[in-house]
Amino acid sequence: MRLGNQLQKLREEQKMSEEEVAEQLSVSVQHIHKWENNKSYPDIQHLLKLSDIYETTIDEFIKKDATLQNRINIREEEKEDGDELFHPGFYIGIGIMFLGTLLSLIIGNLTITMVSNIAGMLIACFYKGILKLLKDVKKSFMNKDKRAKRVSHPMK
Repeated sequence: MRLGNQLQKLREEQKMSEEEVAEQLSVSVQHIHKWENNKSYPDIQHLLKLSDIYETTIDEFIKKDATLQNRINIREEEKEDGDELFHPGFYIGIGIMFLGTLLSLIIGNLTITMVSNIAGMLIACFYKGILKLLKDVKKSFMNKDKRAKRVSHPMK
């Protein structure tokens, strides 16, 4: 059950209006309406207050809403990504740029510098996007392979 549906059900069980809940939380009625209609989610502070008002736990809210669980997981992944000052792609990109420049000095071909610098900058900037793309391609390939095996070896 989505969080909004839980909130509405609990409010109705407590025989409270949206206005009363909004007043207790010091938010607008529109916030309560959006939360109960799954248009947005309350922040953690409001969830704590709602759990007190409805005499339940945040744990119950989260356990019953798979969408909220996924959203929390995504936010945690984004937070972890943002915590890295320099991700591995930065070092790989700089390394490629350095090697390309070194090679072009040895060989005397400026095209190598240009190509390696462009490739290095792209890797440094889009490393995580490239990794995600490769993982998605691998996942897609693996799913197609599984489907092909099912078609070629149907169950008897």
